[in-house]
Amino acid sequence: MSATDRIRGAIRDVPDFPKPGIVFKDITTILNRPDLFRETMDLLEARWKGSGIDVVAAIESRGFLFGAALADRLGLALVPVRKSGKLPADTHRVEYELEYGTDSLEIHRDAFPSGARVLVVDDLLATGGTAEATARLVELAGGRVAGFAFVVHLAFLGGAKRIGGYDLHFLVEY
Repeated sequence: MSATDRIRGAIRDVPDFPKPGIVFKDITTILNRPDLFRETMDLLEARWKGSGIDVVAAIESRGFLFGAALADRLGLALVPVRKSGKLPADTHRVEYELEYGTDSLEIHRDAFPSGARVLVVDDLLATGGTAEATARLVELAGGRVAGFAFVVHLAFLGGAKRIGGYDLHFLVEY
């Protein structure tokens, strides 16, 4: 069985979370198995090592788990993309729609050197609203999105089409 098959097999479906009708893909089942988390990180590292990225930007909150580990493995800085009101210094803010409501994200205005090549990391790509908002934030802060890395891609929700034009990498696709 391949690493991606083991990762896929570990992801748990949680029906009606966070709202009725949503089937949540729970990646905590990867996190509580060190062997699977290591394999997940090995796959992400193999894809992005030597790709010329300068910074990893991780999306709150589960993206922090994978983004921080990947930044460490690649020897790169980590920039958090947070929900509004969580960052202490001057920020850029973008509002966006997601599959079950609206939200907003922020990034520090001084997050990147001008022109930095940024890899955006999150646990899951669904409709693409969060990823699209993060791309806008990276650009507002002076960076350039070099690519996106996701553990899970819910292809049936169209997020990849919404953020087309970027280098997209997924480990598991539904």
